[in-house]
Amino acid sequence: MAIRIAIASLVCFALASISSAADKFSPVTLEIGATAPDFNLPGVDGKNYSLKDFAGAKVLLVIFTTNHCPTAQAYEQRIIDLNKDYKDKGVALVAISPNDPVAVRLDEMGYTEYSDDFESMKARARDRGFTFPYLYDGETQSVAKAYGCQATPHVFIFDDQRKLRYTGRIDDGEVRPPTSFDTRNALDALVAGKPVPVEKTKIFGCSTKWAIKKEDAKKSVEKWDAEPVELAEIDLDAVKKLAANDGKKLRLVNVWATWCAPCTAELPEMVTMNRMYRKRDFEMFTISLDEAARKDRALEKLKELKVAVNNTIFKGDRDKMMEALDSKWEGPVPHTLLIAPGGKVIYRHTGEIDPLEVKKAIVGSLGRTYGPDHK
Repeated sequence: MAIRIAIASLVCFALASISSAADKFSPVTLEIGATAPDFNLPGVDGKNYSLKDFAGAKVLLVIFTTNHCPTAQAYEQRIIDLNKDYKDKGVALVAISPNDPVAVRLDEMGYTEYSDDFESMKARARDRGFTFPYLYDGETQSVAKAYGCQATPHVFIFDDQRKLRYTGRIDDGEVRPPTSFDTRNALDALVAGKPVPVEKTKIFGCSTKWAIKKEDAKKSVEKWDAEPVELAEIDLDAVKKLAANDGKKLRLVNVWATWCAPCTAELPEMVTMNRMYRKRDFEMFTISLDEAARKDRALEKLKELKVAVNNTIFKGDRDKMMEALDSKWEGPVPHTLLIAPGGKVIYRHTGEIDPLEVKKAIVGSLGRTYGPDHK
């Protein structure tokens, strides 16, 4: 009995500890009227920023946003427009990424080519032409906790005394035309010296990726690593059907061989891309050019690299296979194709790939947000 009581006590203590840890990473959003918490964060432009750097602004607009989130990407242009429209009206805009990049699962990155790490933030800012500070809080997440960032994007607007006057969404539109311009309404009121008409709204977007979620991200990789890896034979007719792509999914096709060092070097990147995008209209195929007698060696390499996709090994005339798959391919490997439904090749590359280039092509085809017409 004493042992049972002791075990029960340990279980209760463990559950309490987990609950306490979760509470730490579920902060409460600042109340209207609260003073803006200070910060000292690195920006993508190589500078560090704190509240004093915006002391001359009549209004401070803080937007927590991030790279990977489709909702955040849907609002990027509107954030850019907010900065353009209000910077000459005494409004300073600062964007802050709150996420711990290690806590983001690969399958949560199906709408982006970038992770949430600092270097990727720099690249995204360059791509989009951000002219406002974009700061990284993923190291400690102390600022996100202090403000109570619940999701991305999450807006906080402070007056000239740095008292919170509005918190919530940018607007109610996301991927459709908005009908309630909440952030603009609040900014217009503060610039005019008037009370904010609606001080708080609900928010929507991707939940903040607190560091406590690292374990979940780790377990997801372990689960994917345990998936079965198989290798089937493919003939010329099947290659023709593969190239024709009469299905509804974007196809990534990679031709490789065990004797090709660049081929095996790039396969782990292919695995990452498959894990990122496979929940969408996306599928991946590999074709090994190893001789049939080396099929076991090819399968061994695929298992070693955790390539759990549609793996095939070609059996037949290689020249005919190359012509059937891609008439513009001259023969060297690795060779990579992105084939849209209907058979149009939207990306081709012979030689080791640039993973970012391929991801951009994938997302450019699939779209960056939930709306079908918003890429």
